[in-house]
Amino acid sequence: MTWLGVDLGSRIERTVALVVVVVLALGPFVFSNYWVSFVLTQVFWYAVLAMSMIFLSAYAGMVSLAQVSLFGISGFVLGNVVTNVASGNTKGLNLGWNPWIGILLGITFATVIGLIFGALASRSAGIYFLMITLTFAVLCNYFFGQVTLLSGFSGISNIYQRAPGFLGGDVQHHANRLYYLSFVVALAVYALIRYIVRTPFGIALQGIRDDPVKMSSLGYNVSLHRTLAFAFSSFLASLAGVLFVWWNGHIDPATINLTAVLDLLTLCVIGGLYRIEGAFVGAFAFVEINNQIRDVEVPWIGGTFNTVIGLIFLAIIVVSPGGLIGMWGFVKEQLRRGARAAPVEAGAG
Repeated sequence: MTWLGVDLGSRIERTVALVVVVVLALGPFVFSNYWVSFVLTQVFWYAVLAMSMIFLSAYAGMVSLAQVSLFGISGFVLGNVVTNVASGNTKGLNLGWNPWIGILLGITFATVIGLIFGALASRSAGIYFLMITLTFAVLCNYFFGQVTLLSGFSGISNIYQRAPGFLGGDVQHHANRLYYLSFVVALAVYALIRYIVRTPFGIALQGIRDDPVKMSSLGYNVSLHRTLAFAFSSFLASLAGVLFVWWNGHIDPATINLTAVLDLLTLCVIGGLYRIEGAFVGAFAFVEINNQIRDVEVPWIGGTFNTVIGLIFLAIIVVSPGGLIGMWGFVKEQLRRGARAAPVEAGAG
């Protein structure tokens, strides 16, 4: 749908996005402390994690179930490195090192392990790739549950007390700073992905997604591109892991169990598994649904959050495979068709 040669759909999307960004930038002045510290900050780190999955799905044709594990590796490494016995934590290595070292090591470990996972899974595709990454998720969950030196089932606590100085040292008492950090990281990750997919690497990756055999015949190393894409998505997931442990203050194997893996997949499908913007929409919908109905039983059907989110998941799959973002795309397409049909009808009359 155009007016004076301008795509009105794009103008509407950009205007809405700008308004949302401005409102979120004023978050602590607009929303209550509960919304700022518990809802929106959670939405931002969830969105970063979801973007790591959607990037692989949308631009590499790989649906990875290992993103939660990589997210957890970053959080566990950070927790082991920065906590100490004096902070009240009794699990993990309790090294008590500088928080910046913890951040660097957490991101590095998750990215390197993601590179290894990507190298192992890069030659598979479809359901085989999905199952390999699910195996990685199960292995990571059991590893941190069984290796009590690093975590054990009780996990690592009080991580927020050992945050960097710019967060105030104790994140729990400086929630607004973590909110803005999460907000900036989410926007930066979105911008980085939009940039990457326009580079020669990103364009080649999309070609491999569409026709790997043809791209291989043209001289592209398909496995290498997929491996590097997986490593990049691991880096993004590691950022979400750092934000999570500062927000939650605690991480244990239950954080990265199969329920968490399915939650992320559900979030991405609800928002839209093939558009980066779907990460934000899905994260907000998932968190808000969770907050509103976690302890409310569904009339006539029974069950609580899992029942409702399952029904929503099913409805999205049936009505709009592209998620909530896909519904907007459907509306835009109908508007375009209506705009093209109107001159024809006017000429016929």
